Amino acid sequence: MNILIFLAGLAALVVGAELLVRGASKLALSFGISPLVVGLTIVAFGTSAPEVAVSVGAVLDGRTDIAIGNVVGSNIFNVLFILGVSALIVPLVVNIQLIRQEVPIMVGASVLLLALGLDGSLNWMDGAILFGLMVAYTVFLVVQSRRETKAAQDEFAQEVQPAAQGAWDSKLPVQLALIAAGLVALVLGSEWLVTASVSFAKAMGVSDLVIGLTIVAAGTSMPEVATSITAAIKGERDIAVGNVVGSNTFNILGCLGISGLVSGEAGLAMSQALMNFDIWVMLAVAFACLPVFLTGREIARWEGGVFIVYYAAYVTYLILAAQQHALLGAFSTAMMSFVVPITVISLIVAVIRKPQSP
Repeated sequence: MNILIFLAGLAALVVGAELLVRGASKLALSFGISPLVVGLTIVAFGTSAPEVAVSVGAVLDGRTDIAIGNVVGSNIFNVLFILGVSALIVPLVVNIQLIRQEVPIMVGASVLLLALGLDGSLNWMDGAILFGLMVAYTVFLVVQSRRETKAAQDEFAQEVQPAAQGAWDSKLPVQLALIAAGLVALVLGSEWLVTASVSFAKAMGVSDLVIGLTIVAAGTSMPEVATSITAAIKGERDIAVGNVVGSNTFNILGCLGISGLVSGEAGLAMSQALMNFDIWVMLAVAFACLPVFLTGREIARWEGGVFIVYYAAYVTYLILAAQQHALLGAFSTAMMSFVVPITVISLIVAVIRKPQSP
């Protein structure tokens, strides 16, 4: 029964996000907002709607570990798994300057989350800071997009198109109904997902944090998976990357900002396990994007494969640690002594040898 509730919740989240993005995108385009702005804000943020719904729902249910773990785990999943799979489909070359400017913002948001969590919690004031920065970030995107190249505008125009004259979703009442239906589905889906996840944690003998970092994080990232992989297949590589970067920033600033505000005086507890390990993995993943994105070099297929292997290793570590398995020590030693150093050296050599993209 819990599996059915979880799947129903996941389906409701995916459908809700799709309805919300479609309704909001068509509504914005009807008011003359450019496809680039819609793609970088509504679409990127809309795919993070499940994370918001689940984290806020978890906070209201008193499950703050799921709320925090969902965001941290989703950011790790987005880069390592989604960009990894997308790069396997087609090497990802970042051409839009705007995305390369967004990456330092994503890294900055990750560092800020670490700094705010050093006292062991995110209180309502921390939430207000994050949410305020989210508003500023959105305004920055809109202003910056006006200076983007025609190629960037055209690429996003292919992906985000206004409703055709006379189409079923071209009318204002229909667009508003889509938004409302999407919000209802997100609320219901989040409630079901959190309920099932808590049951999973109890049945498997692991913490809410581990469930949030893995099952819930992967489940709420399904819209990002669909958007980025579809964009990669179509050859719209900037959209595949931009969706991940925008969603990661929104997860920290918007999702945790709103969750922190909702938590009130109690705040969101940042567990010691999260602060000692998982948040550092999230930071490392964010910093790993800098050399590739800032120089305009590509994420090659082999690098995408490395991303996926590291995500599998991260999940394996969480499972072994949760069960205090005898293999945990040997696994950690192998990763830190051999796999990580070899990967770092390989990436440095690859960056030095790659020619600058035009």
